[in-house]
Amino acid sequence: MTYRRLLNIAVLGSGKGSNFSAIASAIDRGEIPAKIAVVISDNPGAMILEKAKGLGIPTEVLPRGKYKTWLEPWIEEELVRILKKYHIELVVLAGFMRVLKETFLSCYEGKTINIHPSLLPAFKGKEAWKAALEASVKETGCTVHWVSKEVDGGQIIAQSKVPLLPGDTPEILHARIQQAEHELYPRVLKAICLDWLNQKGG
Repeated sequence: MTYRRLLNIAVLGSGKGSNFSAIASAIDRGEIPAKIAVVISDNPGAMILEKAKGLGIPTEVLPRGKYKTWLEPWIEEELVRILKKYHIELVVLAGFMRVLKETFLSCYEGKTINIHPSLLPAFKGKEAWKAALEASVKETGCTVHWVSKEVDGGQIIAQSKVPLLPGDTPEILHARIQQAEHELYPRVLKAICLDWLNQKGG
């Protein structure tokens, strides 16, 4: 499908970039009215950067800083500078392993989405699939939500359920959740982009 205008998005990731690949493929098929203007990582060795370069998408690497779980304000300032440089309208977190705080959110709250591997509000934080397995719940899944000051606490946009099955290991369950993510995230991104473009007369 051909759209009159494409929403300019940035994808942020720290690792393999499997959700990035799912989104990029959906955009390439004409399913999402968006253009990935830049891929940004906090990890210079992240596979997501190589995947982006292979598709001809510009990449940027953030300074590492002193902390593993969050970005210092000066690094968030650099992130905001990069996003403005590429005229980003929507920020898509895809396995980005840093908590984003006030410096970033003062500019991009309400313009940033994330996908989390659980049915929020259950099992916030890292390795949520392991927590679900240890809790012996009947089902878990994934959640797309708006990013807010509360970690994994922003408004829920959509969810996809994944049952826990006999014989599940953390690796097997995580793989099934990721498969659900790769279907849910592009679908939600398409809906958001269409909604925003309709509001802007796109």
